[in-house]
Amino acid sequence: MAKISIIIPAYNAASTIYDTIVSIQSQTFTDFEIIVINDGSTDKTWEILDSINDSRLKIFSYPNGGLSVARNRGISHATGEFIAFLDADDLWTSDKLELQLAALVQKPEAGFAYSWTYFMSEKEGFVFPGERLFYQGNVYTKLLVKNFIANGSNPLIRKQIIDNVGEFDPGFSHYSDWDYWLRIACDYSFIVVPKYQVFYRQSNNSMSSKVDGIKEEGCTLIERLFYKVPIEYQFLKKQSLSVLLKYCADLYLQHSLDRDGIIKAGQNLWMAISLYPPTLLNQDTIKILIRFLFKLLFPTQVSSYLLRLFRKMRNITQYNFSRRASN
Repeated sequence: MAKISIIIPAYNAASTIYDTIVSIQSQTFTDFEIIVINDGSTDKTWEILDSINDSRLKIFSYPNGGLSVARNRGISHATGEFIAFLDADDLWTSDKLELQLAALVQKPEAGFAYSWTYFMSEKEGFVFPGERLFYQGNVYTKLLVKNFIANGSNPLIRKQIIDNVGEFDPGFSHYSDWDYWLRIACDYSFIVVPKYQVFYRQSNNSMSSKVDGIKEEGCTLIERLFYKVPIEYQFLKKQSLSVLLKYCADLYLQHSLDRDGIIKAGQNLWMAISLYPPTLLNQDTIKILIRFLFKLLFPTQVSSYLLRLFRKMRNITQYNFSRRASN
């Protein structure tokens, strides 16, 4: 029996799955099993996995069921005392498992360890650091406002907790992570490893056509969450909706190629600010507002060039700073 079970849902992941497995094999902690759920892939995902010679790798093929179903199937095969999830296009630093496990061993009252995230932009080829957050212990109200865990490849979770909480909800295609982390946070403590350890790939696959669905699903989840939460937390609902709308505005600006997308970005940003005016004090809001104004006022080629130049300079600075901070 391995100490940690790593669950990887893989659907048509031939272009990335090998590098993802290598990042696991490079871990300084080695007592793990790799459970890959081949979720109905029609490319060469299975052939690539089958070529990897590692006794810790276990491959299970199923008809396509989606991300949540694949994770649930992976959980059913897991034998480890702890479970980590890793998407088939994401990467870990070599000390990810070691440091997260050490944090949970040191704090037995905690059931969920998370780290900080680097974001990899497929569109522009940039790697830039996410927020450096230090939320620990009871983080339920923080998670109600925003999924600060950022992605499904981040946490290490005690298997006993997963057994108690149950399965991922297949009804959510975009927000199953957030829903699941909140269900855990209702009863269990979180702990942070203050280091960038996850490389999360931001895909461009038809994203512009999905933003409306992302917004609708997010609103549905928020309505469901706040229908159940105690009355003393109801005041957080506007802030939570504001964060969602700001996220959708950012997606429209990133992936829309026409003026209609820019207008939708402005509408979502305005609604976010109207619902929760203090968001204007947030640096991320100011960045989105600046990008919106650039795209609204300048021709597409000019605004794209200026924004790429600005982001490149900013990301290089942030990446170098975050590396120094993590070392």
